[in-house]
Amino acid sequence: MQVILGVIFAIIFGCVTVFGQVEEQVVDIFSDCRKSAPDFDKCIHRAFNDLRPLFPIGIPELNVAPFDPHRSPYVEQRRGDARGGIGGFRLILTNVSEHGWTNSEVTKYKTDVENNRIVYSQFFPEKSLDGEYMFKAQAFGNPANTKGIWNLTLYNYSQTTSVTRIGGPGGLLKVRVEIDKIENLSMHISNFFGGRTVLENIADVVINSMWQTGFPIIRPLINDLVSTAFTDIFNESFRYFPLDRFIKD
Repeated sequence: MQVILGVIFAIIFGCVTVFGQVEEQVVDIFSDCRKSAPDFDKCIHRAFNDLRPLFPIGIPELNVAPFDPHRSPYVEQRRGDARGGIGGFRLILTNVSEHGWTNSEVTKYKTDVENNRIVYSQFFPEKSLDGEYMFKAQAFGNPANTKGIWNLTLYNYSQTTSVTRIGGPGGLLKVRVEIDKIENLSMHISNFFGGRTVLENIADVVINSMWQTGFPIIRPLINDLVSTAFTDIFNESFRYFPLDRFIKD
């Protein structure tokens, strides 16, 4: 139970300083949340949303990075063989920033004690991401290699996140993010056609007007990509978070 609660509080508390009035405010928010209480999940659900205005701050003293924006220096995804054979690709995203957490809302929350896991659903009126990319691909002997910048904005977006502790206290955290719903999106990828502006403008129109058609195909790839990034972020900030300082039995 303690292992799971450590993950819970790390997520919720991810952007709060621990001094002065802010510390008192956080202690007050969690004062009714007791580990053994039957309404613990409801209490944590409420606290998560009560702490949203503090998400941009972070806790440098405890190695907890801000949540708004999330920042990930490097995320990589591979499929098949991008160097030869029938085909495959390698996608590298760098200097990724993700905005919108302060205005998000946790809509569901559950502690899964048996599996050392927490699961929560979250709604974002607007979530935006940007960064740099490098893309290498191979299809029937025809190589492609390009790099540039990208940005993506999601509107009325919902996701469900599960965070699992592998092993005992201090064990690795494994994060899985699944897209639930997207009402609309706007996306631009620069230099994907070697800087040919006409082709890039056409691609923008196609992507932004017809994304729903191809979404079932790319959805698993996005889930994998985001899950990889969040696993790195959560382990860096929350793996050794001192839960017992803030939530009592």
